[in-house]
Amino acid sequence: MVALVTGASRGIGRACAIRLAESGYDVAVNYNSNEAKAAEVVAEIEKLGRKAAAYKADTADLKAVQGMFREVQKEFGQLDVLVNNAGVVDDAYLLMINEDSLSRSLDINIKGYFHCAQQAALKMMSKKHGKIINISSVSSVLAVEGQGVYSATKGAVNSMTATLAKELAPRGITVNAVAPGFIETEMMDAIPEDKKAEYIKAIPMGKFGSAADVANTVAALCSEAFDYVTGQVIVLDGGLSL
Repeated sequence: MVALVTGASRGIGRACAIRLAESGYDVAVNYNSNEAKAAEVVAEIEKLGRKAAAYKADTADLKAVQGMFREVQKEFGQLDVLVNNAGVVDDAYLLMINEDSLSRSLDINIKGYFHCAQQAALKMMSKKHGKIINISSVSSVLAVEGQGVYSATKGAVNSMTATLAKELAPRGITVNAVAPGFIETEMMDAIPEDKKAEYIKAIPMGKFGSAADVANTVAALCSEAFDYVTGQVIVLDGGLSL
């Protein structure tokens, strides 16, 4: 079994790549800028006895994505799972949003997911089996000030997940999404402690999630136990959105 995880050099993508390797998958590790970190992920997967390789590609660039999928097919011979994870967060209140930031968010968070899903579906259709997991966000269902653009892109991911699930179900391909809340990754490190404490108070479970929590959910969706589940968005937020 072979999985491709985009944005897998760090954070949630890294955790997903390693967790899928633990589940028996060979893994194609996509990255855009940090080759050294991607190489570390490949090394960790190989230590688990699975095959891995890193592929540089900006998912917003269709030609780069097409090239990456061709290389993955050449190297691994098949594709069973796509985890659409590569994305950007560029928070700004409405009157502070600039055009470059807006375009970048739309290109990576929406077009990038479509590019990868399209290429994955082309590879999966021939054997009438495959799983696409889109990483969304609790911001897709919960209004967070300053995240108008990010929320819009993740709302689009949820809608895309449902539509692609319906389109691809007859081809044996399931499409689901995982929408994490506050997850302890490198991005959380930049948040002041007093702000973190404020966020935790809003979470009924009283704690942040971990990248492993997200990875475990992704791995579950990729298992046979979830073969009849498609078009769903699993919110993983400790009750924040309740």
